[in-house]
Amino acid sequence: MQTAPVPFLVALRFWLKLGFINFGGPAGQIAIMHRELVERRGWIDEERFLHALNFCMLLPGPEAQQLAIYIGWLQHGVRGGMAAGVLFVLPGFLLVTAISILYAFFHSWMPFQGVLFGMKAAVLAIVLEAVLRVAKRALKHRLAWSVAGSAFVAIFAFAIPFPIVVLAAALVGFLFYRRFSNLPATPIANTAPVRESTSSSANSVAIVRALKVLLICGALWLIPILLVYLTPGADHVLSRESFFFSKTAVVTFGGAYAVLAYVAQEAVGRFNWLSADDMLQGLALAETTPGPLILVLTFVGYLAAFKNPGSLDPLWAGVLGAALTTWVTFVPCFLWIFLGAPYVEKLRRQPELSAALAAVTAAVVGVILNLSIWFALHTLFHEVETWRGFALSLPIPHLASIDFPALVLASLAAIALIRFKAPMIPVLAVCAAAGLAIKIV
Repeated sequence: MQTAPVPFLVALRFWLKLGFINFGGPAGQIAIMHRELVERRGWIDEERFLHALNFCMLLPGPEAQQLAIYIGWLQHGVRGGMAAGVLFVLPGFLLVTAISILYAFFHSWMPFQGVLFGMKAAVLAIVLEAVLRVAKRALKHRLAWSVAGSAFVAIFAFAIPFPIVVLAAALVGFLFYRRFSNLPATPIANTAPVRESTSSSANSVAIVRALKVLLICGALWLIPILLVYLTPGADHVLSRESFFFSKTAVVTFGGAYAVLAYVAQEAVGRFNWLSADDMLQGLALAETTPGPLILVLTFVGYLAAFKNPGSLDPLWAGVLGAALTTWVTFVPCFLWIFLGAPYVEKLRRQPELSAALAAVTAAVVGVILNLSIWFALHTLFHEVETWRGFALSLPIPHLASIDFPALVLASLAAIALIRFKAPMIPVLAVCAAAGLAIKIV
């Protein structure tokens, strides 16, 4: 790390810039931060960067945003972490909220439908590519393949909730940690040795300071939940959103694609907040905006409140839903970093805990595969029913309802991404243009 301290205003300008250019999901965002902070600016060295990344991969929530919070904290303490974390999300949140408003009012407009049709086909290819990428890094052991397969069957065939699958996988890894000894503890390779932190704030956190962090972050997290619980009432969609997405923030191990399977299962199948097609469109829109991919939850929060406003105006109910969902999703990230980062390093050197995380990573492959099949069925077929029996819950498409233009477009996008390694944004743009042409013609 460079010896001269970075002025806070200089860092602030960088974090603001990053908030507008952090496309590409967690892998792309981590790559951008590595290029800008390690290679170009020298604010942090390679070893310390990986050290921080190791911390963040052990925590629930969006790892790229947590990495930004952690590096900001290393540079300028709590104010640096706050600046980095807020600016990492804020531009994307504002853009996704604006797009959600447009979608709610104009999604039936034919040109808008055409663009969304093309983007939806591209998203299917993006999720398939994610399955292959994560599987290649995570499944290097027979037991890992078994965990991934079991996780897929549990969610796809038996509709077992995502948190239970994650906990079961972690237990398997903990109990059979010797079998996982050759697996990476995270999907991202850790090739550099981890050294002891020399930062006094990272070496020891006083009990008084820890209590302050817990009280302040906990209050920021819980007070909005209490307000909507008391004001619109416990049965209002805003209250249900606050509880559901708070729970989601605690169990989102495995990245955005993994948690989206859980959210889609609950928001579409259980709460009926939005349709499967809405969920697909939200993911397509989130792929094209800066910020963490998990900002698709902002879109879900907006539509859920917009469609179920109660006594509120639908527009402002949607805005409140988007803001509340985003708040309870991202505020916990600051709590995990400010409170837990100094201790995660010690836990990292426990082989049983590393094995548990490796097993969770393997399970995530099965979870993402379930998500890709769910997306494929609702993208390629107009009619999909659910067959239930013998404790099974299986989606069955009507073969006669297949959408051939969507099949062709998704296939071409998959070839471009997987075979030719084409960048994601151009593929989305081309598919959007093709979808517009298909719908207009």
